[in-house]
Amino acid sequence: MAHDAPAGAAGPARLAIRNIGLILSGDLKNPILSGDAVLVENGKISAIGNAKDLDLEGADTVIDAQGVALAPGLIDSHVHPVAGDWTPRQNQIGWIDSSLHGGVTTMISAGEVHMPGRPKDIVGLKAMAIFHQRAYAAFRPGGVKLHGGAPVIEPGMTEQDFKDLAEAGVKLLGEIGLGGVKDGPTAHKMASWARKYGIQSTIHTGGPSIPGSGLIDKDVVLEVDADVVGHINGGHTALPDSQIRCICEGCKRGLEIVHNGNERAALFTLRTAREMNQLERVILGTDAPAGSGVQPLGILRMVSMLSSLGDVPAEIAFCFATGNTTRMRKLDTGLIEKGMAADFVFLDKAQHSAGKDLLESVRLGDLPGVGMVVIDGIPRIQRSRNTPPATKIPDLVKGKLG
Repeated sequence: MAHDAPAGAAGPARLAIRNIGLILSGDLKNPILSGDAVLVENGKISAIGNAKDLDLEGADTVIDAQGVALAPGLIDSHVHPVAGDWTPRQNQIGWIDSSLHGGVTTMISAGEVHMPGRPKDIVGLKAMAIFHQRAYAAFRPGGVKLHGGAPVIEPGMTEQDFKDLAEAGVKLLGEIGLGGVKDGPTAHKMASWARKYGIQSTIHTGGPSIPGSGLIDKDVVLEVDADVVGHINGGHTALPDSQIRCICEGCKRGLEIVHNGNERAALFTLRTAREMNQLERVILGTDAPAGSGVQPLGILRMVSMLSSLGDVPAEIAFCFATGNTTRMRKLDTGLIEKGMAADFVFLDKAQHSAGKDLLESVRLGDLPGVGMVVIDGIPRIQRSRNTPPATKIPDLVKGKLG
């Protein structure tokens, strides 16, 4: 595994994937694509269809999918990185690489809040955000794309501070409410400044998760109007159902459901979004590393739980972890679509699952097996060390792991 894969690592100029059994697009409007082959050129998807209609010759890398499903690489919309692939919260090394073995190819920082001695003065928090943005742009454990540099807002910040951050390349705010700013009017003003300069905001929702955080209820969430309602199912303690419904109905922002939250509240949020015919607002995260640890299979577990207990077709549940997040976060990955980054996870039903195929096994609540992960057209891992073994796995016919 490549612990220190540089961003934009040069991969094979041409990748051909054939004998695909099922193509999951990541797009709610058209979750299953017809075809059995995908062509990648210079790290981007160039064609999708049937092998007989595509020019697959001359590829540097060839993958025979052996009839398994191809899905976009999964996106974890809520992580808390600190330094490289280490987290002091659990003193664990390799948590990002472990998530790669759970099919995750992209992560979004919700704030580097576990940094020991995290600076809370304005100069220090800006410097730390810029450092993390730079560091994770240049450092990709196993090839995983981690969008880091998410400052936690503090009292005294001015519009100029957000302009400075944006000009330095910062595109995210850490969870509003984890710092000293917890009141609606101040947080709304700062979230508006962030949005003005192209910085996306997320708000903590529910009870306190770590010392220093606090309760953020529906009134504050609605007044702040952040771009994403972070862990609407609590991280870990959820708001009452009535407040969750008020948030869903009172704004049009993203509804983020996380693994490290309240499962019943997650299902309530899903049902509410479906009743409103707004499933496109649902995105998934783990909210890890956290006090409950690291969950390498957290996103797959959320897909399976929401499908099996939330009565959502599996192909739709996968969209929550891919295309929905892509559109909300303005990413170039998460959809199997021409021109998108060639980030893929090869999936099949786990051995001995009661489901007859991948989709039915997920609907029954089983985790799928990961047989291979590709990032930017580069095969990164083969059979996952963390998922249950897939019934069938793809074959790397030509080329090598990056």
